[in-house]
Amino acid sequence: MPICNARAVPFRPTLLALCCSLSFAAQAAPPAGADNALELGATSINAEAPAPTALPPEFAGGQVARGGQLGVLGNQDIMDVPFSMSSYTEKLIRDQQAETVGDVLLNDSSVRQASGYANQSQTFMIRGLPLNGDDISYNGLYGILPRQVISTDALERVEVFKGPNAFINGVTPTGSGIGGGVNLQPKRADDVPLRRFSTDISSDGRIGEHLDIGQRFGEDNRFGARVNLSQREGDTGIDDENQRSKLFAVGLDYRGDALRLSGDFVYQKQRINGGRNSVFLGKITHVPDAPSADTNYAPSWSSTNLEDTLGMLRAEYDLNENWTAYAAAGAKHSREMGRYSSVTLSDNLGNALASRSTIAHEENNRSAMGGLNGKFQTGAISHRLNFGLAGIWTEARNAYVFNAAATSTPTNIYNPVTGAPPTLNSPRNTPGTDFSDPTITGKTFVRSAAVSDTLGFFDDRLLVTLGARRQQMVVQSYNYMSGSRTANYDESITTPVYGIVFKPWEHVSLYANRIEGLAQGPTSPLKSGVLTVIGGGQAYAPARSKQIEAGVKVDMGTYGATLGVYRIEQPGAGYAEAIDATTARYVREGQQINKGVELNVFGEPVSGLRLLGGVTLMKTELKGTLNGANDGNRAIGVPSFQLNAGVDWDVPGLQGVSLSGRMLRTGGQYADAANNLSLPAWNRFDVGARYTFTLDERDVTVGATVENVANAKYWESAQGGFLSQGDPRVAKLSATIDF
Repeated sequence: MPICNARAVPFRPTLLALCCSLSFAAQAAPPAGADNALELGATSINAEAPAPTALPPEFAGGQVARGGQLGVLGNQDIMDVPFSMSSYTEKLIRDQQAETVGDVLLNDSSVRQASGYANQSQTFMIRGLPLNGDDISYNGLYGILPRQVISTDALERVEVFKGPNAFINGVTPTGSGIGGGVNLQPKRADDVPLRRFSTDISSDGRIGEHLDIGQRFGEDNRFGARVNLSQREGDTGIDDENQRSKLFAVGLDYRGDALRLSGDFVYQKQRINGGRNSVFLGKITHVPDAPSADTNYAPSWSSTNLEDTLGMLRAEYDLNENWTAYAAAGAKHSREMGRYSSVTLSDNLGNALASRSTIAHEENNRSAMGGLNGKFQTGAISHRLNFGLAGIWTEARNAYVFNAAATSTPTNIYNPVTGAPPTLNSPRNTPGTDFSDPTITGKTFVRSAAVSDTLGFFDDRLLVTLGARRQQMVVQSYNYMSGSRTANYDESITTPVYGIVFKPWEHVSLYANRIEGLAQGPTSPLKSGVLTVIGGGQAYAPARSKQIEAGVKVDMGTYGATLGVYRIEQPGAGYAEAIDATTARYVREGQQINKGVELNVFGEPVSGLRLLGGVTLMKTELKGTLNGANDGNRAIGVPSFQLNAGVDWDVPGLQGVSLSGRMLRTGGQYADAANNLSLPAWNRFDVGARYTFTLDERDVTVGATVENVANAKYWESAQGGFLSQGDPRVAKLSATIDF
């Protein structure tokens, strides 16, 4: 047994945890050469399944894949579709010790992260427009994932689609995702059995364990099972912030000659104590500098409890060699209970007021889809035909109580003061304040039908995609205090898609698209202060966004690159929604226009040297705002540029040693529509190292990463008109053994 002596070195708990986990795993492993000896193999989902099912293969280096799932279009190679997309692999997740989906998306120069509205949820800005956690899909299904924080421990791929995607996947449950969407692929058992145990610890003492087991069995390995169990607990890099998380996930699948079945069950529970969240602007004339990166201006009595249970089933059947039918269904139950505190700035010096609220939130969602993918030939023209149906049923329940404004407690973001919690308003005997049984506040039913055809000319060197999706949205809102319905609308709309791909040379694809996004329209308020709104409670038609994009993609076998230019028009965007004081009518006008250029590089151009980076330049403009007050201004929370530069290098002469580094740089952005409040550009640097070796003939990897090496203090985002601060420096050690 290896001997662990941590007394003479710092971070003794860290070394003790790592060494003991290795010792335990090594002793538990069967002797080499035994019948049940296992080997480490690259994880591959349905490696022998027909093309409609198999995930696209990885690029050299294993960090990204050559394509991903594009909704009704199925799994596609990036070179064959007229859209921009990125697909990040499970290998990248392990190498970077990425714990959440947000950690993975930091690798994409088109994406930045922001805090949710006064809670712990992660919001992703894709091409300058927000994507909420509610609107991330799971194996193609919307509405069944946790909405605040999503663990990566049971994920095989994190796929990013750039641009509006109302045709590809249908309208999202809450209407975000106009700038792009994210789809998560669950892990599946590979033909090579897997037994993997990992442990990690951060510099602040947060310890985690993760067990990943995969096995195929039966004739021709037709049946598969993949089980993931993980937990992490301890202090984060932010002062007085503590997190605890647990995950249990099971993925089962059957891989027949024509029939393929899969099922997933996931249970995730998280508790966050003293969680630092967003800062509201209040009465300020310029944005104060960010506090020290580890400063926590959230009071110690605040907490968040998140619990999600979800499951889904999927079936695919090959009718013949050219046609495949598929169907999937899933459901989710979420329960959130929070003692929240929001900090609102009082002046330019960092003085602020801390509020208090108690909020219970529950969701019961169901989702289903089905379709048919096929290919055929008409003379010299090839066709890839797709039919799809989808439906989402969501039900939200809420109960909440706030403190009176006069009871908010004073604090300062540079020198936080935690006093007694502000006194909450007296709960009334109404459904809206029954935290054990929250009342229904909203129901949404969305259903759609889609059809598309990709026509191939000149031996598929020219591909033209034409399609449309007809969508119906039924949205009902309820008063949380009385339970009575306050709004109900039923609207339908059709969103088309046009795309073209031309391959002038073997390794090059030129592409262009016109595609639309869709979000449910707003409902005008009944009152604005003391003013009764004429026509209040009226539901407005869905808002249609449009994108035009063109670019070039290069696939050189071991590495690739993409260059794209886009223009997105989003109506309303919250900048022109107001009550006209003269007419007492609700006004909804204007649009936000985002223009950008994206360059991405990925792969392994030289053996042992992996690159992953890109740059996005963005110009944003408001038009048609109320009375023209903000016409020509930049939109809130859209940086002028975003730069990523990542490298992972196998050190020559040192077998098994790899070094990595990453730089994130983000340009300035505005926090208000009038462009009076601005955030400066910021930089973040991450470094890492891995050592892979053999212990008792078992593969072992020991890794170390340091995020935000300089412990830089910066405001990460102004999305939503409030401030999200970047994370502080955190060092992590990890050890993984395949036994």
